[in-house]
Amino acid sequence: MRISPETIQQIQLRTDIMEVVGDFVSLKKKGQNYWACCPFHNEKTPSFSINPAKGIFKCFGCGKGGDAYNIEIAQDTRPTDQQLSEQNERESLLGLHDFAQKYYQEILNNHPDGQAIGLNYFKERGFNLKTVAEFELGYSLKEWDAFTKYAHNQGFTYELLEKSGLTIKTEKGSYIDRFRDRVMFPIHNVSGKTIAFGGRILTNDKKQAKYLNSPETPIYHKSQVLYGLYQAKKTIREQDNCYLVEGYTDVISLHQADILNVVASSGTSLTVEQIRLIRRSTPNVTVLYDGDVAGIKASLRGIDLLLEEDLNVKVVMFPAGEDPDSYVKKLGTTAFQDFLQNNHQDFITFKAQIYLQDAKNDLIKRAEMIHEIVSSIVKIPDEIKQRIFYQECSRLLQIDEASLVNEGAKLLQKKTNQNQSAPQNLPPPLFDDEQGFVIQVPDNEQVVSPQKEIGVQVQERELIRLLLNYGTETLKNGQKLVVYVLAEIEDLEFEHPTYQEILKKIRQDTKYTDFQALMPVVASETKSIITDLITEKYNLSENWEKKYFVLTPRETEQLDQLAIENILRLKLYQVHKLIHENEQKLTYAETDSEQDQYLLIGLRLESVRKTIAQQLNNVVLKG
Repeated sequence: MRISPETIQQIQLRTDIMEVVGDFVSLKKKGQNYWACCPFHNEKTPSFSINPAKGIFKCFGCGKGGDAYNIEIAQDTRPTDQQLSEQNERESLLGLHDFAQKYYQEILNNHPDGQAIGLNYFKERGFNLKTVAEFELGYSLKEWDAFTKYAHNQGFTYELLEKSGLTIKTEKGSYIDRFRDRVMFPIHNVSGKTIAFGGRILTNDKKQAKYLNSPETPIYHKSQVLYGLYQAKKTIREQDNCYLVEGYTDVISLHQADILNVVASSGTSLTVEQIRLIRRSTPNVTVLYDGDVAGIKASLRGIDLLLEEDLNVKVVMFPAGEDPDSYVKKLGTTAFQDFLQNNHQDFITFKAQIYLQDAKNDLIKRAEMIHEIVSSIVKIPDEIKQRIFYQECSRLLQIDEASLVNEGAKLLQKKTNQNQSAPQNLPPPLFDDEQGFVIQVPDNEQVVSPQKEIGVQVQERELIRLLLNYGTETLKNGQKLVVYVLAEIEDLEFEHPTYQEILKKIRQDTKYTDFQALMPVVASETKSIITDLITEKYNLSENWEKKYFVLTPRETEQLDQLAIENILRLKLYQVHKLIHENEQKLTYAETDSEQDQYLLIGLRLESVRKTIAQQLNNVVLKG
């Protein structure tokens, strides 16, 4: 049964799309619309547009669109058995974790051991009852199976308890609690649901880990979660900055000191997924480091990851022996906030400061320091930002800027060479003539891989290869391949300069599909590529069909499909390019009429894109 249009309309009227979307992304007004980075796909330039007057949204990057409700329940749309099972499992695990959070909180507040041990510990750490309640802190009893027994008696199965990670099955088959005699820190997802726990032991038992965390489960993947984000996300957007710390207590102490825009990676190495969670709300991150130089060096990779994801990074380092939790208690709220404002540095100044402590007058270590700083600069995607940081690095270290830029270019080239030398798209196995494929390579001659192309250049190469090898072949429509292709790509220009040169010659005269006619009229660098394009790397042995009865279609039998598919891919790329250019114009449009004009163009281009994609899909399926 479908939800009635009247009901949907009532829900839409009562739902503010700005509130719904604002829970997930940071919105900025431009013209009559609001813009943000899309929550449905990873992007660095905002292409997600919201029209609050109409209550609709549209992403010009991935094509997603709709309204605040955007849900239709239909009788003929049922989940598969597997989907239903997974959904039920997730809901059961979320229900169990909610139950566990309330249980641990109840023990902390009302059980004698919880009050004497757990609550007393939090009070000693300086957490007031409001903060304890806001972060839903708790305590787990010392008994081996206190929680498991209670949860099972309340109807939760041992199978679910074990799957949640809250319960462990012993070798003898009994069930015990994972968390025992620990203060408990619930871990929430972005929506505020409890999905895991961290537990801190309060004794000096060196046989046990100081902190124990939930294992990975269907609802908890630690690399995709930031502690405190649920409590911090609203303030992060409002202040357009996120403070990043290491542990649970750092988050809680700063929150209690009215520094609400703070999250933690929970003691794990920072991940790309966690960074992208931050970027949904702000592009600005301030990393707060404990005053431990050795520990900081080990965690500097996190800064590089932030830079790679195009975030603006500042750093604050505390005095030796201090961390955010201890220092905010020492200074008090106002003085601590002043300290953050007055002591943040850009990452270059910070990194230089760290390495200069070791380098001093050691020239080799100073050279290593420069290498380390430049290696961070080259990770920044934005070239303008790169240039600014090169200038700052030059001023700070008193080194010629051109030398730094050259060092950066060397690092990028080294990375490119490593990527190209890595084995990718390995060819089929090489068999002898009795088994099928035959590859004849002259003695003492190396097999050289073709020049590596990127993006659309792969399709450009393939179409030129077809023209040079089969240009004079007749298609099913009676046209020569070269005539058909040139007509279809009449308005297209290739990005790869060599393939554009060859295409230009063939457009001048179709006789140049014959490589013998083409060779004398092209550049020397082009000749080697032509040779590669017209040389078959693999010869299919007749034994493949005669001996093994395997019928493998040859290219001459598939020319129509190959040509059409490549042409459609080229056209699809051009449309994507136009869509991107239109999005840029839309982003910088200053008037409502300009926005409407580019929105209309965007819709038309999207329609063309869908048509070509459908045609391409049909061609591939038929093949």
